[in-house]
Amino acid sequence: MIELMIGLDVSTERGGLTVAEFRSFAELVLARAAERGGADAYLFLENGVRGVEPERLTYAGLDRSAKELAAWLQERGLTGRQVLLLYPSGLEFLTAFVGCLYAGAVAVPAPLPTEQGQHFQRVSGIVRDARVGAVLTIGKHEPDVRAWLAAEGFSDVHCLATDGHAGDAAAWRDPGLGPEDLAFLQYTSGSTSEPKGVMVSHGNLLANEAAIQRATGSGPDTVLGGWLPFYHDMGLIGHVLQPLWLGTSAVLMSPTSFLRRPVRWLELLSEHRVTISAAPNFAYDLCLRRITDAHLEGIDLSSWKVACNGAEPVRAETLRAFAERFAPYGFRADTSFPCYGMAETTLLVSGKRHGRTALVREVDAAGLEAGRLEGPYLQAPTRALASSGVVNPEDFEVRIVDPETKAERPEAEVGEIWVRGASVSAGYWDRPEVNAEVFGARITGAEELGPWLRTGDLGAMERGELFVTGRLKEMVLINGRNIYPYDVENAVRGLDPTALGAGAVFAVDTDQEHLVVVHEVRPSALADQDLKQLTATVQALVSREFAVPAGNVLLVRPGTVRRTTSGKIQRTLMRKLFLEGAVTPLHAVLDPAVRALVGDRDPEPVG
Repeated sequence: MIELMIGLDVSTERGGLTVAEFRSFAELVLARAAERGGADAYLFLENGVRGVEPERLTYAGLDRSAKELAAWLQERGLTGRQVLLLYPSGLEFLTAFVGCLYAGAVAVPAPLPTEQGQHFQRVSGIVRDARVGAVLTIGKHEPDVRAWLAAEGFSDVHCLATDGHAGDAAAWRDPGLGPEDLAFLQYTSGSTSEPKGVMVSHGNLLANEAAIQRATGSGPDTVLGGWLPFYHDMGLIGHVLQPLWLGTSAVLMSPTSFLRRPVRWLELLSEHRVTISAAPNFAYDLCLRRITDAHLEGIDLSSWKVACNGAEPVRAETLRAFAERFAPYGFRADTSFPCYGMAETTLLVSGKRHGRTALVREVDAAGLEAGRLEGPYLQAPTRALASSGVVNPEDFEVRIVDPETKAERPEAEVGEIWVRGASVSAGYWDRPEVNAEVFGARITGAEELGPWLRTGDLGAMERGELFVTGRLKEMVLINGRNIYPYDVENAVRGLDPTALGAGAVFAVDTDQEHLVVVHEVRPSALADQDLKQLTATVQALVSREFAVPAGNVLLVRPGTVRRTTSGKIQRTLMRKLFLEGAVTPLHAVLDPAVRALVGDRDPEPVG
């Protein structure tokens, strides 16, 4: 476990009010409700359409509804217990989350399976792992939730539709929480293993909200907004809880609304004069592909001060293209805010320097494969790395460490990113052995500095800037060379961004390592291009740019490549599906050794 003192001295100014040393996030929200009263805390637009009056939730309304729910939870002995939140995007989730904080319960946000046509299998695993005592939802979904609980044998788990009567606010009692008490469990996506619940304490949450404020320069005039899922760390901590920390407001819409019509995000930002909004890199790419000039009539992005881009490697090309595309509509290049963070650190670790455009570093490609940031050199191949910004020493310490020897790496050399600070959680729920390894790591020769979090991410520090280069477990080693899957995926997509979507690159092992490229294509955009020819073009590109054999290329339909809820490519899962023959290509070319490895499960192209 991390042996960090949560000795918070969290202070900031907001209109003359000094926020200092709150013992819990619940205590902070209570203070905000008393201060802000009838002011809007949240506005929600189901479809994010311009000109539509949003649903509103004031600070007083949030406080009242949260206390009613908290009283219900306390009456049933759920203080200190885990409570699963299964909601579609909407205001009900927000009151349920704060209600859990008020009750001293541990919120467990999760995606509502019926919202995405999923089954309850993953959520059942969370209920068992977290030992959930109650499930909260809305009346529309309550029958399905109750039926699922009964079918799974969760007879002792309470269920409540919180859009009905919950409890008596007058019966609520302050649970007297401290910074060490758990606020919620943030379950990871499970992209490389079974989902694990990150234990986020009230102290972690207060510390990271303060870190976000310092990094983004947010303040009393900040308006947050966006479409990110409420159950995911970036949406929850960045869009939902940061407004409460600041005592300001947020304008929110559903992820489905954005995915169906990406311009709705920009409409929301324009109409409600949003100043800070966050999204993964793929969302900015989606806007570039799907928003036309006709969609942008009347759009004004000049209020947008901080466009957070995180949760996956940030593409330098995306930063450039987005700034150029939307400059005529008021978007400034210095608005782009590449950042880095994860659930294990509550959320944010680093962000772009204030008052500067995002830093893009051209590095020598061969040097990067050897684990160094160097060059560029004349006429030698290069890679463009977007910096994920700087680390504020008030919030974190970051070291780059050799993952094998656990010795610290020098400036500009690639290693595993290790982190410590008040935002770093105590570990995963009920995973003591994993926690000792991941959250209790020590640097060789500097053991006295205490434990660090091993992030599993690869990166380098250069002149104070953090460059994230990939995931440790996803690195491909071929012919003694380190190949970053992200670089290959990016290069392939660059062949034709209008026709090529997401890609997943990984390695499989026969008598040697083989590179496999799975890439989505939009058939409608390839009417004049033969899939066989495109496959050959991909092979030639990979061979030329990366000097490795590219005998395995699968072109697949859009939606085939799996992502996490934050947009990260699930390469480990895609490798597993490929080996199981569960990836159905439109066209595929496989090396004979790889074809033999897949065997009878060899994926057959579809007609």
